[in-house]
Amino acid sequence: MAEYGHLTEKEITLFHQGKDFRCYRKFGAHAQGGKGFHFALWAPRVKSVHVIGEFDGWRDGIPMACVDLPGGSQSDIWTCFVPGAIDGMLYKFRIETLSGEVLYKADPFAFFAEKRPGTASRLAGPNTLKHRWNDEEWIKQRKSESHFKKPMNIYEVHLGSWKQHGKNAEDPVFFSYRELAKELTSYVKDMGYTYVELMPVMEHPFDGSWGYQTTGYYAPTSRYGLPKDFKYLIDCFHQAGIGVILDWVPGHFCRDAHGLCRFNGSELFESEEHVEWGTYKFDYSRPEVRSFLISNAIFWLEEYHVDGIRVDGVSSMLYLNYGIDDPAQKRFNHKGGEEDLVAQAFLQELNEVIGRLHPDVFTVAEESTAWPLVTYPPEEGGLGFHYKWDMGWMNDTLRYCALDFPFRDGSHQLLTFSMMYAFNENFILPLSHDEVVHGKCSLIQRMPGDYWRQFAGLRLLLMYQMCHSGGKLNFMGNEIGQFIEWRFYEGLEWFLLDYDAHARHQKFVKAMNHFYLNTPSLWQQNYDWSGYQWLDADNRDQSILLFKRQGKKEDDFTIILLNFQPDTYKEYKIGVPAAGAYREIFNSDREEFGGSNHINPQPLKTKKGVYHGQEQYIEIIVPPIGAVIFAPTLT
Repeated sequence: MAEYGHLTEKEITLFHQGKDFRCYRKFGAHAQGGKGFHFALWAPRVKSVHVIGEFDGWRDGIPMACVDLPGGSQSDIWTCFVPGAIDGMLYKFRIETLSGEVLYKADPFAFFAEKRPGTASRLAGPNTLKHRWNDEEWIKQRKSESHFKKPMNIYEVHLGSWKQHGKNAEDPVFFSYRELAKELTSYVKDMGYTYVELMPVMEHPFDGSWGYQTTGYYAPTSRYGLPKDFKYLIDCFHQAGIGVILDWVPGHFCRDAHGLCRFNGSELFESEEHVEWGTYKFDYSRPEVRSFLISNAIFWLEEYHVDGIRVDGVSSMLYLNYGIDDPAQKRFNHKGGEEDLVAQAFLQELNEVIGRLHPDVFTVAEESTAWPLVTYPPEEGGLGFHYKWDMGWMNDTLRYCALDFPFRDGSHQLLTFSMMYAFNENFILPLSHDEVVHGKCSLIQRMPGDYWRQFAGLRLLLMYQMCHSGGKLNFMGNEIGQFIEWRFYEGLEWFLLDYDAHARHQKFVKAMNHFYLNTPSLWQQNYDWSGYQWLDADNRDQSILLFKRQGKKEDDFTIILLNFQPDTYKEYKIGVPAAGAYREIFNSDREEFGGSNHINPQPLKTKKGVYHGQEQYIEIIVPPIGAVIFAPTLT
């Protein structure tokens, strides 16, 4: 097979067909055995391309040649070799457009970038990239058992504001990847989470975008260290038994001049402006863009051993008129609908490729509409994701929990409606960063009542999430009851743990998380009705929910009662599915958690009588604004 500047004819063909799913191996800048770096860039319809940088003193640059294919056709791919270029040097591409405009662009395939506010790419050779992995046991285990059969309790993290050195909003001193590997890994493990989800780590110019407006899709941000340091962080998570999910943004990119926008002087990577965010949408109809994006997802899975990818803003990709209210501006596809069929096909292909190449990893859709079959296979008309965020549960639940207690009976359906569709998709229940910013208030600040009731309400909210079917996700700070909204420019308020109420709340979250891990009935059958049974969904007068969670074994089940009012009941009868004795195995109202200690300390024997459709019942103490869980006992 003929080679063209280290690219084979087959690779060039596949790239132009949208089928080169590992094109990062040849495009961009690659070290050549200590002799220099080879460069390859896709830039159609331009006069010339030069690579400039520290290796030539940022002068005129090294000219790149456009690859000619057999028959005289041009590939639109520019290549060159720069002898003497070494690991760590800064560089850009100097592109002269057909109109004579000169553009200075960062490398779309760069593996590393200059720290902001600089905008250049940085050459990445072994000194920058190479890491010896020690997560063989994790990968082996990942391949041996499906993620659907494991507990999923996700801690969502923004690396720049989990902790910081000092407090300086003007120039924050971040924890490095290696410092986070020590502190964050041990914290997540100790707290009992099973996954971390990292808000975008791909290089981005503006801290305030939180990473969601990307310029360097293949480069972990230089804010926290080298790419090999980021690999070390992921490796440490895996060795601690923690999976890693990355937020990924294939729906749009920022309009910064050094990035992807107008890359050749006209629209190339983009199709149109995103009306919601002032960014640009990717052009999924262009095969080379599909190669770029799908290859990028594979890159993070293969080069960084990532376990899951959460695709941001899926709804904005799927609808032609997302964010457009003016009827005169609305557009329709050839079938007369508002669906973006090209974006739909891209997502289906993305998930098909990931499933074929890496069947042991998963993808998650942030999709907030009623788009059907998000987690169904493409061959069945689905998008092919493994999970979907349940935004309906999140919105309904937070709306309910913000209601003052006298008004909750009239909105009881907000608690129960999610079970009407709970198994239409494979859901993850999110209490994410989006819910604690922009004036929405922190979770605890939404809770009504005095200080005690607010903490009780937050404990109850988290218990409701934990006992509901589906995966779980909580944003950092929820576990310490932080009252202020999340601020991306400073660390969490860890000093709150010097105060008893916050320390007890963190102790509660830790205990709840470990209880979840050790209670298979709460997660073994998370995604179908075999794991869930209503016992009483309609007690709006007392604002109480009663249901059963079922494990794989017939005698492995839990009975869960959630009381959303500040009332206490001393002899409350609940129907149970089998005669015998039951013991309380968890109670959010325990004194050590900051509660009032309305607990059931002794095993409770069943009595004959029909309650909640069962032929026997037990009498329990119901805590105020609390959750209590029972399991059958042999003693």
